[in-house]
Amino acid sequence: MSSHYDFKAIEAKWRDKWRQEKTFRVITDPNRKKFYLLEMFPYPSGKLHVGHLRNYAIGDAIARRKRMDGYNVLHPIGWDSFGMPAENAAIQHKSHPHKWTMGNIEEMRNQFLKMGISYDWDREVATSHPGYYKWTQWIFARMFDEGVAYRKKSFVNWCGPCGTVLANEQVIDGNCWRCDSQVVQQEREGWFLAITKYADDLLGGLQELADGWPERVLTMQENWIGKSFGAEVEFTVEGTGEKLMVFTTRPDTLYGATFMALAPEHPMVRELIRGTEHELEARAFIDETLNQDATERSAEGTEKKGVFTGRYARNPMNNEKIPIWIANFVLIEYGSGAIMSVPAHDQRDFDFAKKYGLNIRVVIVPGELMEKGDTDNLIENSNNLREAYTGDGIMVNSGPFTGRHNRQEGIAQVAEHLKKNGIGRQTVNYRLRDWGVSRQRYWGAPIPMVHCDKCGVVRVPDEQLPVILPTDIEFHENGGSPIAKSDEFIKIECPKCGAPARRETDTMDTFMCSSWYFNRYTSARNDMALAAKEDLDYWMPVDQYVGGIEHAILHLLYSRFFTRFLHDIGVTGFQEPFRRLLTQGMVIKDGAKMSKSKGNVVSLDVMSDRYGADATRLFILFAAPPERDLEWSDAGIEGSFRFLGRVSRWMESAMGIIRKGGEAPAGLDGLPSQAAAVRRATHKTIAKVTHDMERFQFNTAIAAVMEYMNTLGAANLEDDPVSRAIMVEAAESILLLLAPFTPHFCSEMWERMGKPGAIVDQPFPIADSACMVEESIEIVVQINGKLRGKFSVAPGAPREELERLALANEKVLPHMGGKPARKVIVVPNKLVNIVI
Repeated sequence: MSSHYDFKAIEAKWRDKWRQEKTFRVITDPNRKKFYLLEMFPYPSGKLHVGHLRNYAIGDAIARRKRMDGYNVLHPIGWDSFGMPAENAAIQHKSHPHKWTMGNIEEMRNQFLKMGISYDWDREVATSHPGYYKWTQWIFARMFDEGVAYRKKSFVNWCGPCGTVLANEQVIDGNCWRCDSQVVQQEREGWFLAITKYADDLLGGLQELADGWPERVLTMQENWIGKSFGAEVEFTVEGTGEKLMVFTTRPDTLYGATFMALAPEHPMVRELIRGTEHELEARAFIDETLNQDATERSAEGTEKKGVFTGRYARNPMNNEKIPIWIANFVLIEYGSGAIMSVPAHDQRDFDFAKKYGLNIRVVIVPGELMEKGDTDNLIENSNNLREAYTGDGIMVNSGPFTGRHNRQEGIAQVAEHLKKNGIGRQTVNYRLRDWGVSRQRYWGAPIPMVHCDKCGVVRVPDEQLPVILPTDIEFHENGGSPIAKSDEFIKIECPKCGAPARRETDTMDTFMCSSWYFNRYTSARNDMALAAKEDLDYWMPVDQYVGGIEHAILHLLYSRFFTRFLHDIGVTGFQEPFRRLLTQGMVIKDGAKMSKSKGNVVSLDVMSDRYGADATRLFILFAAPPERDLEWSDAGIEGSFRFLGRVSRWMESAMGIIRKGGEAPAGLDGLPSQAAAVRRATHKTIAKVTHDMERFQFNTAIAAVMEYMNTLGAANLEDDPVSRAIMVEAAESILLLLAPFTPHFCSEMWERMGKPGAIVDQPFPIADSACMVEESIEIVVQINGKLRGKFSVAPGAPREELERLALANEKVLPHMGGKPARKVIVVPNKLVNIVI
């Protein structure tokens, strides 16, 4: 087989040619229509496996097809090269994050080149390069100028023996991943970005994306922003007079609040428990709860736990004294971190009240029970309820609001009462919280701020950017950030007053770097701005973004936030970064997602060495639609390899005829039947592949080419000018159709055919409808709508002829039973329906 398809020699030849000639290098050209194709930013974690390839093979097929359609295609690549995994790996391998990262980039760059991905390598960027993070720091500094970046206290995971803050992923069963010591919660000041200022804009912008983004992703973002309408209500702590602000979406149930629940992180918690008989128990509960993942704490199946503070608050609606509890299911991220608990009408509160013997009071009853007058027992025996009633109904036990319908009147009237009496107000709340971007880690972009005893916090001036992260510094095995102990890094003069000052030693969350990178690709070597305006105006926004569903929330939301901020300060002229989004499914092996941690990866190098880059790409695209999960199959990739070998052998056997060439008339008229059949199959395949590729259904497009190959293999054309012309058209078409999927192979075969110009510069074939006309078509015959027969006729047969043939059909006549036709409905080229 290798004599027909020497993939190693072919692929090495073409990847070297493309790189030397910079085939995929593009420039801003306002005279050409542009297409910006981008796959999500790769993290240089080590060698790629075949699961990684799927994202890039999909993107490359789109990019190559758009180039063939005449677009000026920007298809860049770079590296999201800062981050905690590099530190962890450096600790494991007793290396340095910079060295480990650069080594991985080199490995992955070579793999991308080997796979023939059509990147413009002149635009390659790495977020850990000072020329890139200078602009990450510039964006942060501008956010500080605009009041979007600010400092506040928050709780972090702290490992004492390691002397460092840990990410949630580094806390395993409450212990440090490295030294196995217990992790505690420590309150520290850190930097935050006020993304909540953009919550409404981000929510409203989803409507603009409805035609280009998957509905599932839009829903996930909408839920993450989590806009809810309700009221803020002021409860007063008994004995201290302090105010506890609560957000509720159900002010109509205020009279049913029988206890309050606070998040363990609530700023008033420790003061509330101080000096009470419950203090020790409460402190232990707080420490235990804070070491749990917040999402897990609030999950539906997690046991709801709590502890009494020993304090009470006054319900502002009825002045009732109700106990204040601390509960694991209350999160500081939602509302104010304090809730009023109405167990009769909230199932979570109901379960908690039952567990701890707290009072339950019904304040809403279904309308049908009110009509029957069957409510006294329900109201008087609320504590005997079996579950919470969460529906709408008539308000009871609700003072002056008793008798109102809760939804139609109650919510608005109670909210108005709160406002009028100065104890609350109508408001909007968001699940979205401001984004904490401080990381007490080393391998990240330094935050460009200075702490001065005289001036306070001062941002580094633009002309002093970037603040360089030293890479020649010793990286400690315990994982603590070395810059936090480096006087050379820390000590600086205040940019404002010149007095001795200290650099900020926190570094930025790596999402900061990946939230604007798509802009940098448009001007990757620009030293004067994050991107030139003319380049941004021409290339942005990204026309097609490709990546995994796991990035549906944070990365995409942060990118949208950054884009809106840059628009607001006049850097860009657009508000959404990605016009269209394709989220590909996972690659599955042995029943699980292919990943290094599961030990089920298939080496990309091994597959490309054994079968070639093109066969590997072809299988990845053929095995499943992009949005579905793909089950890895060794037999499948062997099949893709055999198919390319088959195409190679057919091309070689037909090469003599192809090189002679010939001429054929347009359409199908006058062609011998075999030649007509091949031309018809050629143009029907072009039409099918064109249609499927526009919908990114690469699997069915490739299947159509495989089926077409069967037609070509079975054809027995004469060696005459007309047949030779049909054969040339067929050979050209199969290569042009496969070129986006198997570029090395098709480039080589195109060259062997003696065709002028490279195949990457050829237009995608266009189907000719005149060449797809069938010799005969099948007409369905129905009687009263039921299928009773079929017959074949020439396309375009007149209505009268179709009616005559249907009424005379030998399979139809018995079903008519000698009855006359009351009506005959003819749909040309499709069916005849006889009504009897």
